Amino acid sequence: MVISATCAALSPAAADQEQGRRLAQLYCARCHSIDRVGPSPLKIAPPFRILHERYSVEMLQEALAEGIVTGHPTMPQFSFEPDQVGDFMLFLKSLERGQTGH
Repeated sequence: MVISATCAALSPAAADQEQGRRLAQLYCARCHSIDRVGPSPLKIAPPFRILHERYSVEMLQEALAEGIVTGHPTMPQFSFEPDQVGDFMLFLKSLERGQTGH
């Protein structure tokens, strides 16, 4: 009930951003820092808060939908559904703008 009430209180964009954060927590946090502070658990994995300084985050959109494949063996290959890609992008953009409270 608490989760439903919290989600209902958020705007649709904020709810999508929070869903993107949950996706990052589920699929990425083992290696990448998804918070606004602290290093990533895996040294070679950049924290998401500085990802926009290294890459154009928009360029990740297609890769997330088609399946991310990287040049290092420690990152698993995975892909998101179209609505998940949008949610994840909103989350990454919130870090870029410093708008996430986590």
